[in-house]
Amino acid sequence: MVLFVGILVFACQRNYTPKPHSFFRIDFPEKEYRLFDSICPFVFEYPVYGKIVPPYLRVSSDNCLFDIAFPRYKAHIHVTYLEINNNFDIFIEDNWRMIFSRLSQRADAIDEYQVYDPDANVFGLIYNISGNAASHVQFFLTDSVKHFVRGSLYFYNRPNYDSLAPAIEFFREDIIHMAETFSWKTNTK
Repeated sequence: MVLFVGILVFACQRNYTPKPHSFFRIDFPEKEYRLFDSICPFVFEYPVYGKIVPPYLRVSSDNCLFDIAFPRYKAHIHVTYLEINNNFDIFIEDNWRMIFSRLSQRADAIDEYQVYDPDANVFGLIYNISGNAASHVQFFLTDSVKHFVRGSLYFYNRPNYDSLAPAIEFFREDIIHMAETFSWKTNTK
């Protein structure tokens, strides 16, 4: 009993300062990539710590859908390919509407990174979306004539930009690498 009273007396002499809320540390692997070459009319390099998962399907000759999953980080990049048939303006408008009408409601800022590779005939934009939006990185790549690819980075949890910021930056670098290594297959249609 005397020991308990002694602990209470000494414990009450210090001022308690609450610690700020913190998040778990995330250890990321070294950057390493492998080639994605499939029935889709394009190739690119994607991270070795990601895996191609359903919905991997070629619904018809003019579209292709798949996800690059990162189960350890509860994230995935959803990729959609569509063939352009006099509807390029519609694809660009839908992409713009998705980002600036829907995602911008929760976004603090939207920055653009231009993809421009005339040798590979690949052009597009990568959108960096800060704030508590559902997706923090969106992109599209096109040749402006025949091919259109759209992608989005998603996490399987409630958007919290502060806690997701390191993971968002890590996967943003992978998306930039994917875009920089992207090329169209020459033997398609």
